[in-house]
Amino acid sequence: MSMGKSLRPVELMAPGANLESYIQAVNSIAILSADEERELAERLYRFGDLEAARRLVMSHLRFVVHIARSYSGYGLPQADLIQEGNVGLMKAVKRFNPDFGVRLVSFAVHWIKAEIHEFILRNWRIVKVATTKAQRKLFFNLRSAKKRLAWLTNDEVNAVAADLGVEPRVVREMEGRLSAQDTAFDAGVDEDDDTAYQAPAYYLEDRRYDPATQLEKADWSEDSNARLHQALDALDERSKDILARRWLTENKATLHELADQYKVSAERIRQLEKNAMKKVRTMMEA
Repeated sequence: MSMGKSLRPVELMAPGANLESYIQAVNSIAILSADEERELAERLYRFGDLEAARRLVMSHLRFVVHIARSYSGYGLPQADLIQEGNVGLMKAVKRFNPDFGVRLVSFAVHWIKAEIHEFILRNWRIVKVATTKAQRKLFFNLRSAKKRLAWLTNDEVNAVAADLGVEPRVVREMEGRLSAQDTAFDAGVDEDDDTAYQAPAYYLEDRRYDPATQLEKADWSEDSNARLHQALDALDERSKDILARRWLTENKATLHELADQYKVSAERIRQLEKNAMKKVRTMMEA
């Protein structure tokens, strides 16, 4: 089995800077016959033969390259897509049961695409565009449709929604996410003064440490504390004690503990607590 003169077997699992050399190397690896594949799969599945696993993986690396090329429209490095697909291939080989009665390539395609999909969703946008299973399915189906279409018409939106079993508004929302572009926070080094001001760094201010903002927060906190103490002082001693022990201490008392102390039911304590909270809230909002 030839693996190219320039690349060792371990290097074939992670494409380097010279992608063309990598592709030439994996294309030079002989394709297994059905009998050879089954024999190797039997050795791996029955006896854990790692050499058999290595040969199964190596002989299918060209298939990963073929799949990765179909995802070139996402603007991500081809080498990264191939590497992620190789991870999926190794997972498939590990789980392949020769008793399935299918060729490894048919079984592995799901695992290869799954890893590539995950990589695309993690890296295609800074902000995630799809998190749920339904959103991911919609993402790739809609992304495929957008290669042929501009903005979807109402009929096209309804057709996609019906096909995928989602609401039309979900399709519109995902279409908007697909059309959005990431923007650098700082202006580029080659931008002039006429365009640099458009960078978010110039108009998205962090006002947490602005003196005026800090003073306003301090005044608000001081005023709130003063109002709270005034409201508590206006309560009767029992209500004040119940609120203090239920909300203003680290070791909060239970309703039953307070009920035992005041010789009333736990429900009565709950009512007193509720009424006291209502009075405090009313006085603080006045």
